[in-house]
Amino acid sequence: MKIQFDIEATPQELRTFFGLPDVEPLQQEMLGMIRKNMQAGIDGFDPVALMKPWLPQHLQSVETLQKTFWEAFQQGVPSTHDAHSASSPSSDSKTKSK
Repeated sequence: MKIQFDIEATPQELRTFFGLPDVEPLQQEMLGMIRKNMQAGIDGFDPVALMKPWLPQHLQSVETLQKTFWEAFQQGVPSTHDAHSASSPSSDSKTKSK
């Protein structure tokens, strides 16, 4: 036997239904404090320090993170040799003869 329920409700309605507290005012206050501290340049509120807990251990230094991004970007870019061979005269003559 299989029973399926489809419930259309907003997240706020579900939180109220389950009796969970409304944390939106607290969240807004905390985000305001973080934003204010970031703009003031207080130590520990720079973007790198805020992202560090969510990064894997091997990406926690900025240099390693930059190196990883650079290597990922280079894998998606064709080499200059491939670009020159694609525009060689022999490939142009094949397309012109059609």
